[in-house]
Amino acid sequence: LSLLLIGVLVACAPTASPVLQDDPTPTPAAEDGDDGTSEEEPSDEETSDEEAGDEEDATDEEPADEEEDGIVFINEEEGGPVSIIGQVAYTNPFFTAGTAQPLVILEDQAGFVDRNENFLMPLASQTLGQITSNFFESPFDYSLALPIEPQGSYRDVDNDEEEEQGVQIFAVAYWTNTFGDPFLEERDLGGGGWSTAYASTRISEDFETDKEIIGGKLLVYAADETQSFPTDFGEDGLLFTEDDVNMVDLPQGYTVVDLDTTPFTFDRSANQVIDLIEPEGAALIDYSDLSYTEAFDSFIETLSTEYAFTEYKEIDWDDLVERYRPLFEEAEENEDAEAYRIALRDMLWEIPDGHVSGPFVVEEFQQNVSGGIGLAIRDVDDGRVIVNFVLEGAPAAEAGIELGAEIIAINETPIGEWIDAAVAYSAPFSTDHVERLQKLRYAIRFPIGEEVEVTFLNPDAEEDEEPETVTLEAIGEGASFSFSSFAAGTDGFELPVEYEVLDSGYVLVRITSFFDNEVLTIQL
Repeated sequence: LSLLLIGVLVACAPTASPVLQDDPTPTPAAEDGDDGTSEEEPSDEETSDEEAGDEEDATDEEPADEEEDGIVFINEEEGGPVSIIGQVAYTNPFFTAGTAQPLVILEDQAGFVDRNENFLMPLASQTLGQITSNFFESPFDYSLALPIEPQGSYRDVDNDEEEEQGVQIFAVAYWTNTFGDPFLEERDLGGGGWSTAYASTRISEDFETDKEIIGGKLLVYAADETQSFPTDFGEDGLLFTEDDVNMVDLPQGYTVVDLDTTPFTFDRSANQVIDLIEPEGAALIDYSDLSYTEAFDSFIETLSTEYAFTEYKEIDWDDLVERYRPLFEEAEENEDAEAYRIALRDMLWEIPDGHVSGPFVVEEFQQNVSGGIGLAIRDVDDGRVIVNFVLEGAPAAEAGIELGAEIIAINETPIGEWIDAAVAYSAPFSTDHVERLQKLRYAIRFPIGEEVEVTFLNPDAEEDEEPETVTLEAIGEGASFSFSSFAAGTDGFELPVEYEVLDSGYVLVRITSFFDNEVLTIQL
């Protein structure tokens, strides 16, 4: 399990909330007066007893929510759900990464009832829904047509000590299908269990109650009218445990149980709207409604308590606050968005973790990196730094610097010190060797037009020959920078995984992406 930190603290107006779904059973609005009464003049005609009786009978026949010992059944007269629609809203920027076959399904909750994290939902129980809008735009819509009789697992949850058939219990859940046929198998399910994210249920993320259902909605199916279901979480606050003593008899068919009310509400509406829930732990933390300093303080509080590698990477959060908070205060006072972005970026660069990223200050990057002298350099085992690329016609080539030449110094600074001081805009880094390779790239990038003094020794120089020093002017060239890129030689159309069996018997595997089409990656 890796912790992914995304340093995105953009102080801007919050985005609009998702459009709410229409109520599946709307109440007719009043048509005349604001209070719902008619503005028609009262009639002088008297109403007969017979007519009055007819009106009373009609009133009695209007549908109403039914109560059983304080338990509310909504729209009982509709006979139970037949379809479900809803939305799946996500803020996690990696939610769609690599996804090839997204699914919304009815998920058998027998694993949760049993607290069996290895439970594999039967294939027959997996009723597949349809994604009805653009999956890659949040929120996306889905619809589910319920089967007449579902094929889930029955569980007796009424705690009456009598062996009964019980009920089938489902959540609506989002999954990705990567392996095998269109249904979810053990590998898709991560070994089994029940959904803890992007489902109709709300799952606890607290240590004491981790993975417990604490809210949301369940879809329950009763094959007959003799089955019962809990009406609350009981004294222990947990669902489907021995202290669940308050029960209600369910009608035959489907019922949606709202776990966010006390007692639970039982909805028999034919057409249901159930939105899936993004858990707090997966959602992108939004600081956009805070000031620069408020966002900084909140961000540091989150990192200092939740970042997993504080001790391992020897991060002193108090020291970072002492050095960087004044920069955020100054940026806020001056309403300087660029200063804010630079301060945030520089602070994040001090966290040696390649999975940390922050604002990319494009203007500064272009100013300092656009120029080159037509060289790329690399370390060799004996400690020297040599030229491994020379651009024909560029300043370095025109000055006589050859492929394989040793670079001694730049601007009178020994090359080792010069590289160590280079600013690598691809920071931060988890490993020293990746940082070194990137600093070798950026050490020979300059603003266009800047004069650069290079001291070098060509590969065919005599043993006692003195190094030569030349002054070059940086030009707008990107060839040398691209040559030393980790992505050099690729065009973006590579397969995510390629392999070659060598004559030695070893297999050489090349992985070009962890975010490509998951199904294709597995098939390869």
